[in-house]
Amino acid sequence: MTDPKTTTIFELADQFIALANQLSQQEGDVGKVGTALRFAAARFNAFEAAIKSADLGAEKDSALEWFSAEYREMLSDNLDDHIANPPVMTEESSPAANDDAVQVFKG
Repeated sequence: MTDPKTTTIFELADQFIALANQLSQQEGDVGKVGTALRFAAARFNAFEAAIKSADLGAEKDSALEWFSAEYREMLSDNLDDHIANPPVMTEESSPAANDDAVQVFKG
């Protein structure tokens, strides 16, 4: 196991991505796993905000703004990366059938 003091956010993210990839294979549905991962991130970020805030009720709008801006910047960087380096899709990794719990981006 790595030393928590030297583990980077990118190494931690890689561990979440590895689990998401494993679950995507297991479930056969990247969209479902992506939705679950966003929900998990929202739940954990709400917890993070709650323990860092003296008055979360008063600071909720600021927290929403900060987390949203952070996510938007990270998503934009990663979308740019996938535009420059498109993933290779195989039949095994193609999107699964409709799932009402999962929204499909149609551009």
